[in-house]
Amino acid sequence: MVSPQVQAYLDNVSSYIWGMFFLIPLLVGTGLYLTFRLRGLQFHKLGKALKLAVLKRKGADDDAGDISQFQALATAMAATVGTGNIVGVSTAIAIGGPGALVWMWVTGILGMATKYAECFLAVRFRTTDSKGEKSGGPQYYLERGIKGPFGKILGLSFAIFAVIACFGIGNMTQGNSIAENLNNTWSMPHWLTGVLLALFTLIVLVGGIKSIGRVSASIVPAMVVLYLVAQTIVLIFHFDAIPAAFVTIFTDAFTGTSAVGGFAGAAVMLIVQTGVARGLFSNESGLGSAAMAAAAAKTSHPTQQGLVQMTQTFIDTIIMVSFTGVMLVVTGVWQTPDADGNQISPALMVGEAFNTVLPGTSGFWLVSICVLLFASTTIIGWSYYGERNVERLFGRRGVMPFRVIFSIVVYFGCTVELAAVWTFSDIANGLMALPNLIGLILLSGLVARETKHYLENDPQLNAGHDEVEKFMAGRPGWADWKAGDVIGSSRTLTGRAPSKRLNDSDGPEGRSGVGTAVH
Repeated sequence: MVSPQVQAYLDNVSSYIWGMFFLIPLLVGTGLYLTFRLRGLQFHKLGKALKLAVLKRKGADDDAGDISQFQALATAMAATVGTGNIVGVSTAIAIGGPGALVWMWVTGILGMATKYAECFLAVRFRTTDSKGEKSGGPQYYLERGIKGPFGKILGLSFAIFAVIACFGIGNMTQGNSIAENLNNTWSMPHWLTGVLLALFTLIVLVGGIKSIGRVSASIVPAMVVLYLVAQTIVLIFHFDAIPAAFVTIFTDAFTGTSAVGGFAGAAVMLIVQTGVARGLFSNESGLGSAAMAAAAAKTSHPTQQGLVQMTQTFIDTIIMVSFTGVMLVVTGVWQTPDADGNQISPALMVGEAFNTVLPGTSGFWLVSICVLLFASTTIIGWSYYGERNVERLFGRRGVMPFRVIFSIVVYFGCTVELAAVWTFSDIANGLMALPNLIGLILLSGLVARETKHYLENDPQLNAGHDEVEKFMAGRPGWADWKAGDVIGSSRTLTGRAPSKRLNDSDGPEGRSGVGTAVH
């Protein structure tokens, strides 16, 4: 147990970091800036990116990488599509009213550009560890893309905060959500849930990224379809209320929401803050987390995988969050009071919405199944994120001990109170995002320039391995990227150093390092 004083202090720190005057404007501003630098990439390439991600699914067999493009996307979605898609949306509407949904959409649209940029850079500056596996993410591209000690400080800071965060938001809090739901629905003991979930986690993790990719690619599509189909059924039954629901959503987003039923009311500033914060929590754009999964993908060019990973934010926020939010509004559960006249708990809202069309309390059963699937895959995805940063800090020898410790901690997450852990996780996530966002702004010139060149030569995203080779031949850093930048230990970043062209090349497009990015 944490003392009330410590909890209050953590709450204040979290509120400041995720407040309207620190991280939220930085995240939104970065998304706007990257949208401008990338010429609205998320709008005119979304359709082709979805085709590349969902239909094509994988690159050529001779592309470098450990898992397919789709498996990398599924791994990132496994980590992102979690309890935030259920409780997070409910919380946003419970606090900010229906209008919060609009601001969640805004963060999703802008976040697609951010997600593209960070995943592009992860593949662009990825390395090969001593076991021959690809390793990349902000912990590498911040140091390799930004010259001097500043880049190294940013990279190491990200790695440290990511390891801390993985035990919170990607482990204990998810395990606790599973244990609480299974106990409330089927009276399953917390300790039994902890044992089974810890064993499942360890079995998957021992197989490494290929095992994680296979499991994610199998579970994630099924759980997303299950959740969306269930919500579609609810929306069909309340079809006549959908037009009015959208009027309420857009009106309240800019005028505020009056008190009604169990809802206490919300001013416009609270609606914006709540919607933006919960939207960012939902899609993780700017945190740099999905970039680590992207780095493992078999792909012919960083642009390809960046576009594939960009669809993750679209699916998560624009599709899944929308379905949940609209369902809560059309059913009216967001304003339904409990027996005492207070607003019902956000944790119960989605179940209550399902219960409006499903028999008895079966809606809560469905929510428990979704929480089990969503949270367990989040644990798997975040375990990989933590592992890559442990490898960055301690070398390959730290990976297996981390996998064992991570699995054991899952058990404790299922069996102890976690109020302080939730708050501490929010803080660690915010501190992860800070160095990554700074790096994305500094490296935006590199991302924009190389993306422009690629799309000029492959506007339909149909180019195969050999075609990409032809139009990329002689480009700055291309030879190093193809070689895989093999090093003995990515922790020390020693061995065969990247050639001068990787960060300090003077080609027809100018320098490809941070010097150009800041102009």
